[in-house]
Amino acid sequence: MALSRSARLGALGTAAASFLVIAASAAPTPGAPGIGDPYFPRLGNGGYDARHYDLDVAYAPGTGRLDGRTTLTARATRNLSSFDLDLQQLEVTRVEVDGRPARFTRDGDEITVTPRRDLRAGRDFTVTVTYGGIPQALGGPIVFGSQYGWMKTADGVFVACEPNAASTWFPSSDHPSDKATYDIRIKAPEGLTAVSNGRLVSTRDRHGSTYTHWRESRPMATYLATATIGKFDVRTGRTPGGIPVYVAVDPVLKDGSSVDVYAVTAAATDYWSRLFGPYPFEETGAIVDDMPEAGFSLEVQSKPAYSAVRSESTIVHELAHQWFGDSVSVAQWKDIWLNEGFATYAQWLWAEHQGTRSAHDSFLAAYTSRPADSSFWQIEVADPQRDTMFASAVYQRGAMTLQALRERIGDTAFFKLLPAWTKLHRYGNADTADFIRLAERISGRQLDDLFDAWLFTTGKPAL
Repeated sequence: MALSRSARLGALGTAAASFLVIAASAAPTPGAPGIGDPYFPRLGNGGYDARHYDLDVAYAPGTGRLDGRTTLTARATRNLSSFDLDLQQLEVTRVEVDGRPARFTRDGDEITVTPRRDLRAGRDFTVTVTYGGIPQALGGPIVFGSQYGWMKTADGVFVACEPNAASTWFPSSDHPSDKATYDIRIKAPEGLTAVSNGRLVSTRDRHGSTYTHWRESRPMATYLATATIGKFDVRTGRTPGGIPVYVAVDPVLKDGSSVDVYAVTAAATDYWSRLFGPYPFEETGAIVDDMPEAGFSLEVQSKPAYSAVRSESTIVHELAHQWFGDSVSVAQWKDIWLNEGFATYAQWLWAEHQGTRSAHDSFLAAYTSRPADSSFWQIEVADPQRDTMFASAVYQRGAMTLQALRERIGDTAFFKLLPAWTKLHRYGNADTADFIRLAERISGRQLDDLFDAWLFTTGKPAL
């Protein structure tokens, strides 16, 4: 039986009300120590929804020490006797819930907080954590074997945290499915510039220190937060389409590059706004730092972070992520092709826009350059596994999937699909099944065979 839209909404409202009644009457229990992501089972936390982070951090580049005070505003989604926060390495000295001291215990990267009174379902509460120490970058095979997270530079720190390093510098529910808004206040030695997400609220010098306040008013995944500090040449303005721009470039790198980061950022932001839908954030920009040990760039929300001056193609890739990855974020990390495949395909679209090569030719080049027995084809793109979640197949075969889809359903449907996807899930989360459903609805075609061949099976698909 099919229900009308109004009947469906009424049924959902009744179900939601029933759930809240049941939740309100249930006995308080501890929140789960993880959201349940199969790649990172203990990342994120259950029992509450993060709403807003107020980060207050002070960094001393000379010693590498970070001192912080983070206040998280959250909403209990069940009756809670205790709840968890993710925090790696740093020492916690005090925890308060709603302004009152709370007990806490630690098990590795999990901080379990027990408030004086149980938290009722549907109620907003605050938890304030005072902490400090010397943050350490993470390593291992996940990010191309590179270090990532909180990385010391010659004059400060480069902060790029995908997928699981935000909790190396602030306590959080460290999973992209639990987004929140942010106020980020940074204290650094005078003469250094601190760059973060969103819009610059204020900056002032006092007693040898610079205090900078940034505000991200749009929901953001934890891994996209940054507090990059160093010596930067800053340029601000607006794109031709009117979007504010903030570009910070390490002067060590500025003279050695043929790429005009500001100009490419402005042009690509406007072009993607026409192709993918309205720009989702208050400001666009870039952070270009001298960090050769990182060897990667990251789609930091509103200001992608580059560990050196990258190519024009890299800039358009990271800016495409503002739609695909930042505004529309993965539901679980296995859906990462929805970020990387789309941003890689954006590079092909940019070349097409520039008239240098069609997306079809980029597809053929990627396809034909890899023989059928290449290990490239042995990654299942829809579930690439944790340690290979950033394998080249996730990027390139993900992009090939989109070109195969475009050629199957035609340009009219395909270029209707992209902005429909970013509008439907704006500031939220989605998975591969959501994308397939939308593609089939907009195209009016059944597409299981295409997605099975390109995303859910290994081996080189036949053209």
